[in-house]
Amino acid sequence: MEKPHLSFWKIWNISFGFFGVQIAYSLQSANISRIFATLGADPHSLSYFWVLPPLMGIIVQPIVGYASDRTWTRFGRRIPYLFVGALAAIVVMCLLPNAGSFRLSVGTAMLFGLVALMFLDTSINMAMQPFKMMVGDMVSEKQKGFAYSVQSFLCNAGSLVGFLFPFIFTYLGLRNVAEAGVVPDSVIYSFYVGAAILIGCVMYTVLKVKELPPREYALFHGIAEAPQRKEKSDVLSLLRSAPRVFWTVGLVQFFCWVAFMYMWTYTNGAIAGNVWGTTDTSSAAYQLAGNWVGVLFAVQAVGSVLWAWVIPLFRSHRAAYAVSLLLGAAGFISAWFIHDRYLLFASYLLIGCAWSAMLALPFTILTNALSGKNLGAYLGLFNGTICLPQIVAALAGGGLLYLVGGAQANMLVVAGAALLLGAAAVLGVKEKNPAHR
Repeated sequence: MEKPHLSFWKIWNISFGFFGVQIAYSLQSANISRIFATLGADPHSLSYFWVLPPLMGIIVQPIVGYASDRTWTRFGRRIPYLFVGALAAIVVMCLLPNAGSFRLSVGTAMLFGLVALMFLDTSINMAMQPFKMMVGDMVSEKQKGFAYSVQSFLCNAGSLVGFLFPFIFTYLGLRNVAEAGVVPDSVIYSFYVGAAILIGCVMYTVLKVKELPPREYALFHGIAEAPQRKEKSDVLSLLRSAPRVFWTVGLVQFFCWVAFMYMWTYTNGAIAGNVWGTTDTSSAAYQLAGNWVGVLFAVQAVGSVLWAWVIPLFRSHRAAYAVSLLLGAAGFISAWFIHDRYLLFASYLLIGCAWSAMLALPFTILTNALSGKNLGAYLGLFNGTICLPQIVAALAGGGLLYLVGGAQANMLVVAGAALLLGAAAVLGVKEKNPAHR
């Protein structure tokens, strides 16, 4: 039995909380290297701080997926995990940027920041995954591509806001410099405001969305009866029976997320060096470069939103995927040659094309190939194709930085090369429903 057609606003409500979650995620993405560099981290060690976010994701998201498949409360099956994750995230968002404000030693401040980052990533991952699952649960095959596009739009809108916060707060008069080892107020208050928006957006989804009860869920997903607890659905069994597209799209994901891990890790140092000509993390120029990174990431989000309107014009998901990644590769490589802050807009608009495809197409292709029986578990496991490459990239980052000469801008070329490999890997994807409906 086919799921009922949902109105635009019902689809919007399912994903609206993602706007707030993405603000939190974008604040982390744009500012983690800046925060730890300000605390005193060596550039060759920066990538190691980025191991924690994907590590927590690869642990938390499969657990949330597996557990929520087997959960039902009067509030729903996915929403309880969303709500608890969001509550934890707002607490940690208020602690992390203050790692340097408690008069701790450099080592202790970094340890505090690492523990806070671990809990922030745990909570963000717990809050993020249910949105993807609810689209898979509640939206028909015909509307699923549109629903993930709405989610992509909200994701990019949240990114735009989060990335610009430090720049905006500096413009409004908050201090963008601080004593050595202390994070500036412009960053600290960005996290405070982001936490407030996060809980407001999540509460909107919690109050507006009514999930399918177990009987209706089983009916719409073609399951004869609700899943039984004794069925074999452990991780190894699920992976053995995963459709081929799970692995082929996963390979594309590997190269894509390596690229973006290096963007998040090294853009701050690359822009400070290439445009402002400084590596002094306590200087006003370095902190200005940090604000400009937020602007560039916001431009990337704008590019992603604009490209999201183009993707449906392609005749196949695979062609859209490959072209998007090629454009993103061109953006990364061109950034190496550019030393003007405004000309970099063109590079990051192109990078946004790749990001737009990464947000929507993998989940559209995968969920079209899955039944509803273990949807949450499979989406949680699929998150490993996002987290594992980031862990590999983070562990390899310091060594690669030495190999490419120590200039952080060179790592953006490495990112471009990774996207070229991702575009080539798209050729191996054979999707169940390759044509857009």
